[in-house]
This record gives sequence, C-alpha cells and structure tokens, in this order.
Amino acid sequence: MAEKLWEPSPEKIAKSNMTAFMDQVNRDYGKNFSAYGDLWQWSVTHIADFWQALWRFEDIIASAQPTEIVDDPQKIPGANWFSGAQLNFAENLLRFRDDRTALIFRGEDTVRRTLSYKELYEAVGRTAGAMKEMGIAPGDRVAGFMPNMPEAIIAMLAATSLGAVWSSCSPDFGIKGVLDRFGQIQPRVLFTADGYFFKGKAISCLDRVKQVLAQIPAIEKVVVVPYTQSDADISDIPGSIGFGDFAPKTPSFPEFIQLPFEHPLYIMYSSGTTGLPKCMVQSAGGILLNQKKELLLHTDLSREDVLFYFTTCGWMMWNWLVCGLSVGATLVLYDGNPFHPGPHALWEMAETEKISVFGTSAGYLAALMATGIKPREEFDLASLRALLSTGSPLSIEGFHFVYQDIKADLQLASISGGSDINGCFMLGNPTGPVYAGELQCRGLGMKVEAFDESGQSVINQQGELVCTAPAPSMPVFFWDDPDGAKYHAAYFDVYPGVWRHGDYIDINERGGVVIYGRSDATLNPGGVRIGTAEIYRQVEMLPEIADSLVVGQDWKNDVRVILFVRMADGTELTDALKKTICQTLRANASPRHVPAKIIAVPDIPYTLNMKKVEIAVKKTIQGEPVKNKDALKNPESLDFYAAIPELQAD
Repeated sequence: MAEKLWEPSPEKIAKSNMTAFMDQVNRDYGKNFSAYGDLWQWSVTHIADFWQALWRFEDIIASAQPTEIVDDPQKIPGANWFSGAQLNFAENLLRFRDDRTALIFRGEDTVRRTLSYKELYEAVGRTAGAMKEMGIAPGDRVAGFMPNMPEAIIAMLAATSLGAVWSSCSPDFGIKGVLDRFGQIQPRVLFTADGYFFKGKAISCLDRVKQVLAQIPAIEKVVVVPYTQSDADISDIPGSIGFGDFAPKTPSFPEFIQLPFEHPLYIMYSSGTTGLPKCMVQSAGGILLNQKKELLLHTDLSREDVLFYFTTCGWMMWNWLVCGLSVGATLVLYDGNPFHPGPHALWEMAETEKISVFGTSAGYLAALMATGIKPREEFDLASLRALLSTGSPLSIEGFHFVYQDIKADLQLASISGGSDINGCFMLGNPTGPVYAGELQCRGLGMKVEAFDESGQSVINQQGELVCTAPAPSMPVFFWDDPDGAKYHAAYFDVYPGVWRHGDYIDINERGGVVIYGRSDATLNPGGVRIGTAEIYRQVEMLPEIADSLVVGQDWKNDVRVILFVRMADGTELTDALKKTICQTLRANASPRHVPAKIIAVPDIPYTLNMKKVEIAVKKTIQGEPVKNKDALKNPESLDFYAAIPELQAD
C-alpha cells in the first residue's frame, strides 16, 4: 500500500476551484457529487455535458456560442467539437489588461524584467499590427526560435490574434533540428533572439539563423530580439529587422480575429528520434479549454498565484505555462541553466519572486536531490503551495525528497501527458491526498484506461495507457498528412478507435496512477514485461550512480536486460558495486529486473526536451540506424554505445 504523504485541509478543499466546479455541476445537472472519482466518471460518460459545463465555468470569451458541443462523443479520431463557436485564443489570454504583473523574466543571474498585463496587451497590439501590415492572415505560420522570454509570448499572442499558427523551438536546437521542424511547415515570419545564456556564457543564434534562412525560402521576415548584446549586427541576415523597429512604440491594439473552435493554433512536434518529427496541429478552442481546465481545476490556479515552470520554448510546458495568463496569474519565465551558478539558483528565485506554483521535471528533482541541497533549510518558501513534476516518472524517493527537503505542506502533483495533446492525461487533484510514487488522478474528461495484452481494461495491473473517448485537445490533424495515415499510425494502429499513448501504467482502485515508462521501451526478458522506471527508481537511489539507462537487447531468441550507468564524480563501477546493484534490484523489484550486464558510460543520451532515449540506444547496440540524431541534446554520446565490444558477442 502506497504511503500517504499529504492531504489538503477541509478549508483548502472547500475553497478550491475543483469544489466550485463540482458545485456548479451538481446545481446544473441535478447531481450530488462529493468525491473527485464520481465527478471524473461523469465527465467521461456524459462527455458533451462535461465540456459544456467546463465552457461555462471557464467563462470562455466567444463572439458566437456553440450550437453543438460534439457531434459524436464516441468517435475517435474525428469527433467535431463546439460547432458554431467563434473565438480567439489570444483574446482569452489577454482578458486582463490592468497594472498587475503578467510576466517576470529572469535570465540566469544577470537579467530581470517585468511586464504588466496592460503593457503585455499593448505590446501584442503593436506586434500584431506590424504582422498585419505585412499581410499575415489566418492559417499562415509564424515561428519562434527563441529563449523563454517575454518577446516569445508577445510574438505568439500577436500571431494567434490574427489567426496565424504558432510553432516554436528553443535556441539550443541545432540546424538540422530546426530545419526538420520549420522546414516542414514553411513559416512566413521567424522570431529569434541574438543569442541566449547558458552557464553564464552568451551563445549566439545568428549564424544558425542565417543557415536556416538559406534553406527555408518561405521566411519573408526575421525579427531579432536584442538579448545577449544591445547592438548585434544583423545587416547580413536577409529580411531582418530589430524587434523594436518591427513593433514600434505607436499605440495599437489587437483586433482578435474571430475563428471557429477547431481553427489551428499550434503546431507541436514529436521528438523525431526515429525520423522527421511528426507535426501535430492543435486547435485554438481545444487547447484553451483543456489547458485552462488543467490550470483552474487540477492546479487550482487563481489571479493571486505566481506560476513558474522550468521549460524552454521547445517543450509543451511552455505553451501550458503561457495559458496561465488566461487566469490572470503572474508567470515567471527563466532562461538558462537551472544549476547556474549553483543548485540554489531556482530556489533563490522562488523565494524572491514569491512563487506559489513551482513546475519542473523529475530529472531536475533527481539531480537536485543528488547535490544534497535542502531548499526548506536555506530559503523562505512560505508562498509555495504546489510543486508540479513531469517529463518522466518521479520516483518514490523523489516524492519523499520534496516533502522532507523542500516543503512538508504542499501539493506535489506528478503529471503526465504529452506534446500530442499539449496537456495531460494524468494530473494533480487539489482536493485529494498525495501518495508516494502515484499520480493523483486521471484528468477530467480524459477517459484513460490501462489495457492488457488482449486489449481488456484492467485495474491494479500494468498495461498500456489508452484513451477510449475523444477529447478536444487531441490534434485536429497532422501537417502534410492529407489522408490521415500518419495520424492513424501514431495512435490508432494497435487498438482501432482507441488512442494508444505509448506509456505503461497501473491504475489502482483509488484512481491513482503509477507510470512504468514508455511502452515501446518496455523490457520483456523471458516474456515478462518490465517498465524501465522500476529499474531507474532502484538504481538511481544509490549515491554512486549519477544517471542510468536500461534497454532490452535481442539476444539468442530472448531479450537480455542491459543497464548503463553514469557514475557520480569520484566513483567507479567496481564488481562490488555491480553486486550491490543486482542485490538491490532483486530485493526491491524482482529477479527479472536484474540486468544481464552493467556497463559504465560517460553520458546518457537525452532528447532536446530532456527525456531519456532508450530506443536510440537499443538500435545503436543492435547495429541498427538511428535516423535523426539531431533530435538529441547530446548525439555524440551514442558513439560510445556503438563501440562497446561486450555487447557484440560474449
């Protein structure tokens, strides 16, 4: 039985947005719900009623109300949502136009800027006016190759106010990574900065921008934000203009073109480690409705909150963070290394900016834990009420670290979803308890189940994460996929009419969820399925191990488990340590989890969004090609794996 680590007080429950929404549902639909599980069950069985109730609760700004919520609540993919509605995404994010702080920007330890909601609204108006002058219209693509700074948000809101489609990636992407994404969608405008900071160093973007322009002729204008230097020479960049010259100081206000609910808003990308990234087109109404649900109900966000998520513009959590403007919260943006100049960096910021909701990745928390820092002892975190973690499964030790060494009284919400839906399948519940190692709940309106190998829904048993009903944040289509074949192959080729997400999960009788890792990376020694997270949890709690990666190698008509470990500074992989690792896995997991080989490596490969890439390593050690190494943050690390002699033959 999982250990209960926290539960909200009756007062917090009573004052929560979740309780207010439940009360509205009870009044409007003659229900008597008092528990989250009952509300969730209603939300996935009375699908049209739920999303209509959410539309009202969120007070969506629309010039025309929907005439039909969903044409077929069982059709997946292909359900049509909110027919007849006319709205603008940017208008909903800019509903507040007062002097309260909208954005706080922190660039490592050197830069701090703020914008009020009024200043943000006016900046968006000026930028949108400049785009309109050059003929940007609904459906045009506008791209950002930007650090996580205010101008990225201004550009996105300006583009979407005109009905243009926004797409972005972070400035640490290499040339091929940028071309693989923007080259497919052919944007007309590219917003960039002259550079970005990382570990105290200024890194220029301009040479890469020139190379991108040479290969994407559709780009007519390059808008350059001065950041790392005030007088960067951009005269040799075709079609370039400084941000201040593009969006002059003359007052101008956004016009917010009204468009259908399913009008394209964002193009998001898959990681691209097996070929060109898939370009997932998402709707303005679907993303607004769903992200606002996650912020208002599952995070209990309000105007009084200061919301931070450590992210880049290349990760969906940036889009998720920005939607916090629709609630009127203050957003904290950070550009740089989270450990510069030391592990205290983000926690000093949390204290100074009075952050109330702190979002990060499980990888960051594991790395923070390894430093030995105890933020609760060094910083005043009185404002902090919730901590969100995503990107990979948070270990039980990570849960304990948060409550022991960060803050005892807060909601720890381990959340999980993907760029595919620009949101989450599993989330936090501010009205429910937190159990070690568990995601608190399945998201409202997301009919998440675990399927066993025969395609049957199971409880208290590991299975494939599937979603058996449509949701409006699912992609409306994939770019350059006229017959829908790419879309179908991505999610529906295993279970027809059922979204297969690619994670391996266990849903318990409380509705809590445990994630065991990617199902396409699931180990299968002797025909027994093992989630990679089960091994990471045990191995990475050993102080000698800084990081690890595990794969199943096809071997002699079976699969053998290979564990790669990156050693902590000053330690070596000895026979005694190998024995300790095996004993730990055998005792705390099972004999099946014990690897056939344990190998020390200099580095663990990650995607640009900081996810371990088990599949790329498996392909490498089996002599198969990795089609798109440019999707990796450290592609050179694979060279070592390709040359490990003991994996070629015994």
